[in-house]
Amino acid sequence: MSAGETPLRYHLLDTVRGICLLSMVAYHGMYDLVDIFRLPAPWYNEWPGYLWQQSICWTFILLSGMCWRLSHRHLKRGLLLVGCGAAITLVTWLVMPSQRILYGVLNLLGLSALLMIPLDKVFRRLPAWAGLLGALAVFFLTRNVSRGSLGFESLVLCPLPAWLYATDVTAVLGFPSPTFWSTDYFPLLPWFFLYCAGYFLWGILSQSQRVKELLTRGVKPLSFLGRHSLVIYLAHQPALMGVFLLLGQLAGQ
Repeated sequence: MSAGETPLRYHLLDTVRGICLLSMVAYHGMYDLVDIFRLPAPWYNEWPGYLWQQSICWTFILLSGMCWRLSHRHLKRGLLLVGCGAAITLVTWLVMPSQRILYGVLNLLGLSALLMIPLDKVFRRLPAWAGLLGALAVFFLTRNVSRGSLGFESLVLCPLPAWLYATDVTAVLGFPSPTFWSTDYFPLLPWFFLYCAGYFLWGILSQSQRVKELLTRGVKPLSFLGRHSLVIYLAHQPALMGVFLLLGQLAGQ
């Protein structure tokens, strides 16, 4: 929040995040059923499932970039998210190595929050509309970087040199080696630029007092979920697995 802004709680942002969280829980529930418990659902691994997954991560990352402008203690928040991401990596590697998570979404959000600290002073000098267009352009241009090329989805503009992908050390940037794998992979390229797009989008929206007033409205139960997104994210997969294992035992009796 910049100097002079009214310290309001924008409940509609929390509400949208709450909806996104519910969608994420449902998506990961389907993931458990399909990939772990072998429930036949061909659509899940095809375009419908992919679009569902993308709608969740796009919304969540864009919202996180918007909310960076509204939050305080960016260093503490960024380090917390990176730490939680590292804990998830450790737990999945030890408990379920077949489902390990390296450089997942929490790691991305934490690193993005930290990177935005020095970039904030530079970005605030840019017109918000120019920053938004520029961030989206770079996001779309680098969408396929982790697949070895510039371009967006099926549009391949040009391949990138193989030496960029020689080691997993650069996987966090978006250049994984051919042997790298993770069940939840969100490198800085391209996703940091979607985070930046959210940052600049708030710069546009915050110029309208009417828009800011509308954003103070929300749906309380969903806003509550949105305000506790980190706790829910950390707890939902163990809870889902517990429920599915219990149901499996009951069905086998």
